Amino acid sequence: MTSGQPVSDGGGGLLRRKPIDEITDETDTGGGGAGLARSLGLWQLTAIGVGGIIGAGIFALAGAVANQTAGPAVLFSFLIAGVASAAAALSYAEFAGMIPRAGSAYTYGYVVLGELVAWFIGWDLLLEYTAIVAVVAIGISGYFGFLVGQIGIELPAWMLGAPGTGEGRVVDLFAVLLCLLIAFLLNLGIKSAARFETFVVVLKVAVVLLVVLVGFFYIDTANYTPFFPFGVTGALTGAATVFFAVFGYDAMSTAAEESRDATRHMPRAILYSLGISMVLYVLATLVLTGMQHYTEIDPESGFSSAFASVGLSGLASVIAVGAIVGILTVMFTFMLGVTRVWYAMSRDGLLPAWFAKVHPVRRVPSRVTWIVGVASAVIAGFLPIREAAELTNIGILLAFVVVCIAVIVLRYRRPDAPRTFRLPGMPLVPAIGVIFSVWLITFLAPETWLRFAVWFLLGLLIYFAYSRRHSLLARRNGR
Repeated sequence: MTSGQPVSDGGGGLLRRKPIDEITDETDTGGGGAGLARSLGLWQLTAIGVGGIIGAGIFALAGAVANQTAGPAVLFSFLIAGVASAAAALSYAEFAGMIPRAGSAYTYGYVVLGELVAWFIGWDLLLEYTAIVAVVAIGISGYFGFLVGQIGIELPAWMLGAPGTGEGRVVDLFAVLLCLLIAFLLNLGIKSAARFETFVVVLKVAVVLLVVLVGFFYIDTANYTPFFPFGVTGALTGAATVFFAVFGYDAMSTAAEESRDATRHMPRAILYSLGISMVLYVLATLVLTGMQHYTEIDPESGFSSAFASVGLSGLASVIAVGAIVGILTVMFTFMLGVTRVWYAMSRDGLLPAWFAKVHPVRRVPSRVTWIVGVASAVIAGFLPIREAAELTNIGILLAFVVVCIAVIVLRYRRPDAPRTFRLPGMPLVPAIGVIFSVWLITFLAPETWLRFAVWFLLGLLIYFAYSRRHSLLARRNGR
């Protein structure tokens, strides 16, 4: 078998793989016309990664975990989660240096583990990423409503939340508008959108650094005692919770085809974004649990309440605004991610090629971007945040499992393939990523598993009814 031929198998094509030797030479075969615009540099990619990682983790989740689960040991919760996430990040970095293609975990799975595995990872990420955009929009809407109330403006009840979240509520209008705004920004072109994202990320990091620098002078070391009020188990449980605040590089890696030098820049951007975010997480949690005893930390607005408690109410309002702006970047990163996964699946023929159509001038997948914008707006506008949140998590963890397994398989299957970054500690490091991800999956609620089963079955029907026969590899093989 020559390296340029599609790989088939004896199972009706279910495990056929995209040839790695030809993947870097592929152009847009599904959308008709030019492919995506390559305009992102190293620091723009890093900003997108940081934008996806730092958000609710610092401004909301840290306070909740400190107050209810880990106490001051929330620091170790973030460190443990960071180490586990780093195992997956290193796996993504090796793949990103080898396969500079849109789609991230979907594409990596297609190259190494076969079409059926790739289909289900891509199919599940379509829902997971879209739901994350909606959940974040609902969260920002809550902050916005609070700030508007603080300045004495009373908004009509019908526009303040989804049905069932309060008397007279019909739709979370602000969350809907946010989703459509992000879709609009992404449709301006990746260069313009990335400039906006980079600017907002710089503002967000500046707010976090302000929190750390000012808060340092108000630390009372007595608040660190006891450091493990819930025991080591509490810190581990906290790690399972905050793990969902230390990924984002996975969505950023879907933009590989829009990088000017993906094989060099993508691995570095993945590692830089996680490293920068972990440093900020550690410093911020030290300040938070040092300023207030863990029993007094507000689970919903930890830093704002901490600064208000020491007489810095003006800075508390600045932090609240910073939280809104900062969390906005998470929406940008994950909407970028879902549209690029969808684009890659459509270009490969697993979904209709109509979706892979790229705008002739802006060179972005406009159709799927608006579809995702509207879908996330509907979820954000009409589902309570708890129900929307139940649509997230499992797909991303499964993507981590697939990527960590695939990097091991490809290292031994193709040890001499060119790699601009080589994951250290093979196979131990990716094995840690697999083990930790599977462990976290066991924490998910039964409702999450039910949702996954329904979505899985729907995907199974679509794959066998359409995707299996229409994929580019199937057509090449005459199947």
